[in-house]
Amino acid sequence: MARTLALENHVWTLGRRIGDPSGFGQVFLATADDGTNGVVKLVPKEPGADRELLFENLAGTPNVVPIIDSGETRTHWALAMPRAERSLRAELATGRLLTVDAAVPVLIDMASALAALDGLVVHRDLKPENVLFLEGSWCLADFGIARYAEATTSTNTWKDAWSAPYAAPERWRHERAKAAADVYSLGVMAHEMLAGDLPFGGPETADFRDQHLHRDAPDLSGVPASLAGLVTECLFKDPGARPTAANVLARLGRVSAPPSRGAAALQSANAVAQAAAAEEQARISAATSDGERREALLAAACRTFGVISTNLRQAITDNASAAKADPKSSADDWSFKLGAASLGVDPPKKTASMPWGSAAWAPAFTVIAHAAIGVSFEADQHGYRGRTHALWYCDAQQEGVFRWFETAFMVMPLVNKRFAQEPFRFEPSENAGKALWRGMAEWQVAWPFTPIDQGDDAEFVERWITWFGLAADRKLHHPSSLPERSADGSWRR
Repeated sequence: MARTLALENHVWTLGRRIGDPSGFGQVFLATADDGTNGVVKLVPKEPGADRELLFENLAGTPNVVPIIDSGETRTHWALAMPRAERSLRAELATGRLLTVDAAVPVLIDMASALAALDGLVVHRDLKPENVLFLEGSWCLADFGIARYAEATTSTNTWKDAWSAPYAAPERWRHERAKAAADVYSLGVMAHEMLAGDLPFGGPETADFRDQHLHRDAPDLSGVPASLAGLVTECLFKDPGARPTAANVLARLGRVSAPPSRGAAALQSANAVAQAAAAEEQARISAATSDGERREALLAAACRTFGVISTNLRQAITDNASAAKADPKSSADDWSFKLGAASLGVDPPKKTASMPWGSAAWAPAFTVIAHAAIGVSFEADQHGYRGRTHALWYCDAQQEGVFRWFETAFMVMPLVNKRFAQEPFRFEPSENAGKALWRGMAEWQVAWPFTPIDQGDDAEFVERWITWFGLAADRKLHHPSSLPERSADGSWRR
């Protein structure tokens, strides 16, 4: 006789058990008394966790399998969900290697859910078994299950709290899971779909731990360089260096667009730099002290800056064959001269942990590295000689998410000063801290904190080659007003 289960909205008749037998809980095919087909998951009432841990308010979130009914028995909590066509695990189990065209839509669906939930909910146990094809989309399932499992096992072995092949390094260190942990798991699944194998193969738990903490993933081949580079970034060991889910989603949307010849060359160089960054992060990912973590982020900053620098140099050489390397430049990295104008880039330098002179001037965010860029030329009739901008690797906009940002500074309008180069750069320093302060000071931010990496460098490159061209043509003038763009709200206070 079929087993029935009375939940809050319907009486469900349970059929055969399906899904992963080693997963947390048991899943059964089920039919409601109104004829609705679905599945019912029975989660054991374990010590240390209560019902509320299982439920997240995800109404209206795209690509998330909804809970349509719930209830309990004496020994289990019961969750009813729509019946999906298949899981991503079943798709991968066919043995067919997914093409880029087949894999990218799956990744876009997953990234859409993670982007919508960023800052609200962390899944904690993303894996192919929890990605289901439902009503034409790939959806994430079992939100809350991992959190419940953690609570039931936190006092013993952590068994079943997450899946070893997909667990981010910070999970192995028993640190609190944040959104970056889900991005890492997405990167593992992306590698598995595109390569046909896990990036880290274990097979034992101790092997997985060592690999996730210390080893770099194998390079992806046969896929667009932009996609391979994105997967590499998702698998960075330090969570602060990984892209956000929104950034992943935006870049996945551009993967299918055919790159130009120049873009393809830059993407190839980008992939090499990202792989080197991943290798460096793998070497020191086990670090736990603040100083060691700063060193890990500094390594990622330097590698990523190399991509930005390469893109800008390539744009100059592609569009200005007369531009020559300028050996007389004061820039420490490289500089090009075209006519009377020079464009130079200073390389990244390590930022001190407290460069602000006093804690009173310290901003709310952390700066790991700083660099600079500028365009200069012979002074015009007004004494104007160009502009310099600061480039900071920091978590200016979202705590714990480190990126390269461009910004610049100016003197407060009430102060009777004018400089030959405006706006101008500051290294992280007391003057910069005063500009970032909530109150009035001699200095102000003249250019909003603008991210220039992780796929957002095109506008940066276009802006600076435009200014370089105008300067060479003696048409770059002092800004008619400062700040040129509103900087309000562009950094955390």
